[in-house]
Amino acid sequence: MMMNFDFTPEQEMLRSTVRKFVDKEIMPYIKEWDERGYFEPSILKRLAELNLMGVCIPEKYGGMGMDYNSLAIVCEELERGDTAFRTAVSVHTGLNSLTLLQWGTEEQKQKYLVPQAKGEKIGAFALTEPNAGSDVASISTTAVRDGDDYILNGQKTWISLCDIADHFIVFAYTDKSKKHRGISAFIVERTMPGFSSKAIKGKLGIRAGNTGELFFDNVRVPKENLLGEEGEGFKIAMSALDNGRFTVAAGAVGLIMACLEASVKYCHERKTFGKEIGRHQLVQQMIAKMEAGLQISRLLVYKVGFLKNQGRRTTREASLAKWIACDFANQAADDAVQIHGAYGYSNEYPVERYLRNSKAPVIYEGTREIHTIMQAEYALGYRVDKPLRKTLPAWNPESTTL
Repeated sequence: MMMNFDFTPEQEMLRSTVRKFVDKEIMPYIKEWDERGYFEPSILKRLAELNLMGVCIPEKYGGMGMDYNSLAIVCEELERGDTAFRTAVSVHTGLNSLTLLQWGTEEQKQKYLVPQAKGEKIGAFALTEPNAGSDVASISTTAVRDGDDYILNGQKTWISLCDIADHFIVFAYTDKSKKHRGISAFIVERTMPGFSSKAIKGKLGIRAGNTGELFFDNVRVPKENLLGEEGEGFKIAMSALDNGRFTVAAGAVGLIMACLEASVKYCHERKTFGKEIGRHQLVQQMIAKMEAGLQISRLLVYKVGFLKNQGRRTTREASLAKWIACDFANQAADDAVQIHGAYGYSNEYPVERYLRNSKAPVIYEGTREIHTIMQAEYALGYRVDKPLRKTLPAWNPESTTL
């Protein structure tokens, strides 16, 4: 297949739909939600009504069957509204639903993926713990086999949609002696006895998002809810992050877009020394860097989607896109505040929220330091991706429903 830099009419229609939704149902309220630290649950219901909770999930599993770059478009446009709502789609679709599509049994897909793709149920992803972030092998949550069940005990933190999600993919040790090869993945339902959650308050940014802790107190999980095989949890987590990082990078493109939009508007409105501030060369330099960051990041993101559409593994490319796009977004937000001067320091304008929100993506789903090391190791030949037992399916153009 030749590379094509044009969007299809279906993709253009999708972008227009999400943009109208953001402008009408997020933009007028996001300042208040952010100030209150309030996550508006009706947004997910509206996204489900628009068929956006399973945009790239095959039609036979309840999704729209669009390509992987359509998911990028949704994430890009949602983050233009606020990082909180892009995060919700990243976690629900990128980290959970696509992981079920790749690793789940047919029974698991019917039970969990179908209602998630339709937006009837919400999915989340539980890997990080108080003492285990970048060092995944340091998790301490355990799953002990007991008859036809596993009994889970432990704690997770910084889990998006902690109080909202119905289903969680949870990682726990089934055999600590094997280190990372002893980690397994489980599908846990909120209603299972012994499960509880608690939101984290006092975050720098993404205040309109729901993020927090999960607690597992002798949670009994049926053996049918083991995702993949025992000991495959680490591989499953890493392959899930390939998809999550793709959506985070796409969101970063949306954030750069929002920073540029706000800054260009202000450049034309504000006058100093008898002319629009956009006429000053050092302001132009910041605008130029935003534009370059937008175009570079977008190309990296859509290349990942292009490879995913072909059914190819994207660990290296998704890492690069996530690292570069999130760094550019963080810089764009910083420059957007600078362009707005003292006004940028107040919440009268949205750019201070962009700056606060932009800090999280350079930390989560692999810090920029982790991605820097990964890219160096790929370039030096120290890191080589081994084949996985199960791969994410290529996009089937015949399955699209609009």
